[in-house]
Amino acid sequence: MQRNPARNCPGNCPGRCRWSTKAGRSRIGDHDSTQILRLGGWALGRGRHPPGVARQAGVMTQARTALIAGGGIAGPAAAMALHKAGIDSVIYEAHPAPAESIGAFLTVAANGVDALRTLSADQPALAAGFPTTAITVWSGTGKRLGAAAASMTLTDGTTGYTLKRADLYTALHDQAASRGIRVEHGKRLAAAETISGRVRARFTDRTEATGDILIGCDGTHSAVRRIIDPSAPAPEYAGLINLGGYVRGVRVSADPGTYHMIFGKRAFFGYALAPDGEVWWFANVPEPKEPARGALASIGTSEWRQRLTSLFADDAGPATRLIEATAHDLAASPVHTMPRLPTWHTDRMIVIGDAAHAPSPTSGQGASLAIEDAVQLGKCLRDLPRPDRAFAAFEQIRRPRAERVIKQAARVNNNKAATGAARVFRDLMMPVMLPLYVRFIANGKPGKQLYGHHIDWDTPVPAHPGTTP
Repeated sequence: MQRNPARNCPGNCPGRCRWSTKAGRSRIGDHDSTQILRLGGWALGRGRHPPGVARQAGVMTQARTALIAGGGIAGPAAAMALHKAGIDSVIYEAHPAPAESIGAFLTVAANGVDALRTLSADQPALAAGFPTTAITVWSGTGKRLGAAAASMTLTDGTTGYTLKRADLYTALHDQAASRGIRVEHGKRLAAAETISGRVRARFTDRTEATGDILIGCDGTHSAVRRIIDPSAPAPEYAGLINLGGYVRGVRVSADPGTYHMIFGKRAFFGYALAPDGEVWWFANVPEPKEPARGALASIGTSEWRQRLTSLFADDAGPATRLIEATAHDLAASPVHTMPRLPTWHTDRMIVIGDAAHAPSPTSGQGASLAIEDAVQLGKCLRDLPRPDRAFAAFEQIRRPRAERVIKQAARVNNNKAATGAARVFRDLMMPVMLPLYVRFIANGKPGKQLYGHHIDWDTPVPAHPGTTP
């Protein structure tokens, strides 16, 4: 990896930094200060903290270069956080070309928006999306079961957004590229090992790369996770198949910014109206037996369209009209979660995002937790002197929060797959339970802990951090 030509810079800034102490002045990046603070032998400008230098201890972390496996959402977010912390990284993506077309749409909740803002990437990342603040829940008979917040709106106006995964992917990659971060495609990780305090990664194309640390941002079926712990549990199948699409020219009774969720007799359906009139929809189809890896790819669009319209034929609402009017190909994927991974890291390797803790899409938190992870890991590597200590602090801070979100989403998944008497009981209880959920959970302390979570980039990470909500 290319080192910073400004060798005297304590932050190892990428190229643009001009470090000098002429006439008692220091210049760090675009910051100019007349006061010099000496920490651990380095001369630091008193002002904007130079990246890569631990504030409290005055020592730089040993990790100066990072290999990032996976270029989805977590990968570029992690690369930008490391860049902000003064650590060089390269993203190695398994797909041979940019994967803009992979995935349908997702939600970035208020806490995810806040984390993007820390990376100065919130505006470009969310530009193609729209705010979604509410959920209205319906039974398959057309009965309104209640309403809840899709994402709490914070006191500063921050709220959740819905956007196409392809748009978020493109925006994050563009932002990473603007910071000089390189992405190499067609690099599927085959193996990795630690040699003399460095990580050597080998890819299936027989090439290699070396760095100080390896960060697994490679999703639910992570290769890095299996390298860290060959006995790690496999992702759990949630009993649902997920599909989605986009439709124009179909009128629905909905206002932009509100999700409508329908607990149908045989499957679950949701949709939202975008401000431009396009309807974004998804379906969760119960399937008790887990499909073999890649088996769903053999099912064509016409078969899925027929199957879905049959599943929703007896339900009230626009599901069948939206499915029939969808012109593009339909792609299905099984829903997997990673409820509890015993080992997140070794001394030089770590997994974050879905590779460490994959919630179901029901949570609306998958992307947000991954971006939070990226920011927190950048802070830990910046502030703690060794990667093993940084990784341990990261896990101590992040594990309780991630696992709490996963457990809550799992309870909702069980309701989606309900059939027979369980479905009748669910529909009877939902009007009673949902208002209580809104009052005490969504709008109460748990909701504030979830959506109001903020990672203060300027506050140093202590050597032995306590857990955060």
